Amino acid sequence: MQEQRQVTGSYWLQTAPEPPRPALTEDLDVDVAVVGAGIAGLSTAHELTRAGLRVAVLEAGRAAAGVTGCTTAKLTAQHTLVYDRLLRTRGPEGARLYGRSQSEAIEHAAALVSELGIDCEWETRDAYTYVRDRARVDEVRAEAKAAREAGLPASFTTETGLPFPVAGAVRMTGQAQFHPVKYLRAITADLVARGGRLYEGTRVVRLQEGGDPCRLTTGAGHTVTARDVVIATHYPVFDRALLFARLSPRRELVVAGPLGEAPDPQGMYITPEENTRSVRTAPYGTDGQRLLVVTGEHFTPGTGDARAGFERLAAWAEEHFPGVALDHAWATQDNDSTDTVPLVGPFHPGARHTWVATGFGGWGLSGGIMAGLLLTALITGRDCAWHGLYDPRRLKSVVREAPSLLRTQAEVARHFVGDRLKPPAPLDGLAPGDGAVVRADGGRLAVHRDEEGVLHAVSARCTHLGCLVSFNRAERAWECPCHGSRFAVDGTVLQGPAVRPLEQRDL
Repeated sequence: MQEQRQVTGSYWLQTAPEPPRPALTEDLDVDVAVVGAGIAGLSTAHELTRAGLRVAVLEAGRAAAGVTGCTTAKLTAQHTLVYDRLLRTRGPEGARLYGRSQSEAIEHAAALVSELGIDCEWETRDAYTYVRDRARVDEVRAEAKAAREAGLPASFTTETGLPFPVAGAVRMTGQAQFHPVKYLRAITADLVARGGRLYEGTRVVRLQEGGDPCRLTTGAGHTVTARDVVIATHYPVFDRALLFARLSPRRELVVAGPLGEAPDPQGMYITPEENTRSVRTAPYGTDGQRLLVVTGEHFTPGTGDARAGFERLAAWAEEHFPGVALDHAWATQDNDSTDTVPLVGPFHPGARHTWVATGFGGWGLSGGIMAGLLLTALITGRDCAWHGLYDPRRLKSVVREAPSLLRTQAEVARHFVGDRLKPPAPLDGLAPGDGAVVRADGGRLAVHRDEEGVLHAVSARCTHLGCLVSFNRAERAWECPCHGSRFAVDGTVLQGPAVRPLEQRDL
């Protein structure tokens, strides 16, 4: 059973492999440069290419291999308990626009699947947000009412397909689920066929936006000149907009495997209880079998015990779906905005040709497709009814989100200062495969002992803003608890906002 708990990688990525695309090897001039090839970046690039613009996508790693390739892959306008909060903070019109924008994103994706003949296991399913604690039923009733008033097909129910009773649930009909990587492979193929370009292994390290046009510089020293630049790196890799003060990273675990003889719950489910539990199934194999996908056990990167989290999540799945064979385990990462709503639009108050899409809070599939439609409208000068809702420059929202913003920054400060006061770990206690921050040569080093017992050291200071990293034993990666940057054991950047590796050190 322990073998099933090993981190094996995303099922979606393993079942939709594609050869690497070449890196950028020369200077380039385009209408729009999109930084990041997840669903937000590729959706934006695809829409802009369909609008007749010359577009290049620059991806530091592999396309769709980051957060998008590790998602649960629900495509729904039901985002846990969001509409009641929006009703209170943004009013009825704000809640209505949020629901409309997410629903139109799903409809747009369905239209593309039909138009392009995309084989991406598209299925229509009802989505449920449920609670088992009777003390929380009023929350669910209020959410169902708010979602219904926002124009969505929502209702309160106590009946679900789950193998256990619930105290109450919001049911939203007519939502969707799909294979996200297969979908994006097809979108990318159409983008390229229309003249768009995608460069993998091309990390952008500098943005010059003061002049006209904008200029991007890659790690290899090449320059990309573009009238407009879209930053769709999940967590923005440039800090001039100070959006890191309005985002908090959250890492979440996923286990999956053939459902076996357990009944299919026939829907998409999520609960805010039990440190989140998200459940769905997907087609598996050719004999009608289903794959169970369970997500939860979220934590701030660089904190918590991911190994224990995987064990708890797997135990929960095996308890409620007896006979499931959990043969896949991976993790994903999301960014929550301090006021719940994603930040999509001009990069900062003075921006004229730089744009951003971030803060999707775990709902990046519908949010990323929505961002593609919204940013394309803004760049091409068309109107979009919900641009004000998502505008990163929203001032009233900044006032409303002040308490959450202050809590987020207090947590960052706690790590920045407090982690430096922690006693360093002893080197002699470091087991093969493990890592820890130790004190050496008057500073802190991040040291990993490989399976052969050899020690490898890098600087423990995150190259983003200088917080100390921590070791994730389950995934064998260094993680920054302040803003979520992640590094391989050799210091290579795995995930931004950092763009530079941890510096190599000698013990």
